[in-house]
Amino acid sequence: MALTLPRTAAAPAARTDYARFGRTLLAFTLTAVLCSGQLYIVIPLLHDMATGWHASPGDLTWLVTAFGVGYGLGFLVFGPLSDRYGRRRLLMIGLPLAALTSALVALSPNPEVALALRVLQGVAVAMFPPAGMAYLVERLELRRRVVAIAAVTGAFLASAVLLQVAAQVLVESIGWRGLFLLSAAGFALAWLGLRAVMLPDLPRQASGSLLSAYRAVPGLLFDRVLALRYLATVMLMAGFVAVYTGLQIYGGTSPADLLTLRASGLPSIVLMPVLMPWLARIPATARAASFLAVGALALAAVALTGAASLGLVLLLAVYVAAITGGLPSMNEAISAQAGPARGTALALFSFALAVGGSVGPQLAAVFGGFTPLVYALAIGMSLASLAVLASTRRATTPTP
Repeated sequence: MALTLPRTAAAPAARTDYARFGRTLLAFTLTAVLCSGQLYIVIPLLHDMATGWHASPGDLTWLVTAFGVGYGLGFLVFGPLSDRYGRRRLLMIGLPLAALTSALVALSPNPEVALALRVLQGVAVAMFPPAGMAYLVERLELRRRVVAIAAVTGAFLASAVLLQVAAQVLVESIGWRGLFLLSAAGFALAWLGLRAVMLPDLPRQASGSLLSAYRAVPGLLFDRVLALRYLATVMLMAGFVAVYTGLQIYGGTSPADLLTLRASGLPSIVLMPVLMPWLARIPATARAASFLAVGALALAAVALTGAASLGLVLLLAVYVAAITGGLPSMNEAISAQAGPARGTALALFSFALAVGGSVGPQLAAVFGGFTPLVYALAIGMSLASLAVLASTRRATTPTP
């Protein structure tokens, strides 16, 4: 779910002490799947959790939102901290905290306690994306850096499908509490893996107060062009999470069919990064607006035709392809507009993604069925596409 390439504290001189590519890529990619997937892992568990707590699955969608809130806020906090104190140091603290909070969620006696712990889990997990991506930029050879960043970015996106599928497959045998304990064990293994492959932190040269890193945020948020693109980013991610939450709440399909619907997005997630070098010839804003429009059309087709079975699988694959292509396109459009504040602007982009991921479950719960939900999301994505196009228009000063 996080696609930011944070700025390094200082451009390193020519070095030969680069990290080993293969094992670094493996450790970071698996950790990315585990971290970002914590947002989505609850979605297939809603009915089991509701049964155990005698609650409504719709009410428990707040457990998805709670993680997203902590994750988004944590990203904004820990990006500057990793610049100041070092990538490895932050991750060696963050991953044990992620393991601890995941285990505590498994022990939650009621939804209220689980809600608070999911916020804390989101904050702890948020240490990985900014520190991890910055480490790859600093510590890998230039010729291999692009491959690593693309792979880890793809892992963030693929986690939405992979963790939902894994949760649905395993919940019958180990229960939802067992899945959170398994996540805790995964974070412990991730800590061991990163500890083994990460090189020591480069020397940091901190200048100014810690708060100085946040001074660019208000100007970026109130920039007309960026504001429109951030709003479109929120809609893009909110729709993605809402669709999968809606399938869980309103789908009315067998577990096997639900598994097929979740897995239908995987080919698109794999294929779109392969096509992006060719699609990159299109300007980023036009590309982002087009992907949003394609996503809106796919959802409208689902609503209008009442697609089921194979038709729904194909339309969901098209929709996921639109999301997978729209995310990096929006990232590029925001980066191009931000100028020297690119790092902070992209941190806000990831924050917008977290906001969208948090809002999505609530959108799914508000509507009384899957068809009205996808109608509303189709309209929302159409408006988001128009917002991106509107952001390309130059502001004109009226002549007297």
